[in-house]
Amino acid sequence: MIPLNRRCFLTAAAIQLTAATDMSRANAADAPATIGFGFGTYGMKSLKTADATKACAEIGYDGIEFALISGWPTEPTALGRRERAEIRGQLRDLNLAVPSLLDSLPCLRSDEQHAANLQRLKRATELAHDLAPEVPPVVQSIVAGKTDQWDETKTRLVDQLSDWAEVGRENETVICFKPHAAHAVHTPERALWVHRQINSPWLKVVYDYSHFYLEGLSLAASLNQLLPITAYVQVKDSRGTPAKHEYLLPGDGETDYSELLTVLKDAGYCGFVNVEVSSHVHRKPAYQPIATARQCYQRLAPLFESLQIRRPNVA
Repeated sequence: MIPLNRRCFLTAAAIQLTAATDMSRANAADAPATIGFGFGTYGMKSLKTADATKACAEIGYDGIEFALISGWPTEPTALGRRERAEIRGQLRDLNLAVPSLLDSLPCLRSDEQHAANLQRLKRATELAHDLAPEVPPVVQSIVAGKTDQWDETKTRLVDQLSDWAEVGRENETVICFKPHAAHAVHTPERALWVHRQINSPWLKVVYDYSHFYLEGLSLAASLNQLLPITAYVQVKDSRGTPAKHEYLLPGDGETDYSELLTVLKDAGYCGFVNVEVSSHVHRKPAYQPIATARQCYQRLAPLFESLQIRRPNVA
């Protein structure tokens, strides 16, 4: 029997390789969706990778998202063959998935910066296959830019994200961009427009409602709009406006996570929901990464059970 986490990721792999998103949803009624719950090491910079991975497994998470940003322990250039094998072995031993790798690759800057971003993407896809060769995680990033400069920058953004998609195709790894409040792609409509222009199964989006909340958009409406091209879901809260805002831990704001999970369940989403701890939180002097990971789990994990959502590592 294939473990539930393998089955979920094999489904994701089939979507990646065949772009059969619609077919996957059509079959959802025959097999209940499996939704994993994970935590990201963007909020665990101070920990060794082995310690962060062990903590996530012991708390009860099904997966861990590794941050590849410069200065984090899992930056690809800091990981040799031996270190990668050790991480892969620990993930296997703990039955912990790695559904995503997070980097920061802002677009719409110089041609030199874009070329450097493509090299970082290539290194990220290599790491993705080294850590989970059977079903590589997605690689994701924001795209930056400014909301009010959309008309003069959208063509260049499409050109640069087309290059991202080509890196994904060459390395058989899905690349995701994340709509972000106050950035060039700040609404579902803009994300869908960009995706249509590129029209590649190797380019998807990450859905993070905290950004749409700041833009005054509905959770259910924005999620349903983007689900056809969503490969991954991140969660955190926010307050304020696009111009002046603060990102919070999930549960410290007004997001209805029961609604979010219900929409995902009803749509047959088979993937991960992952806690992202913003720098607004993890840069505070008193921040404790493991205690925060445990707090987020205690807040959200019971919702999976109450909504009868199947998780990969939970009977």
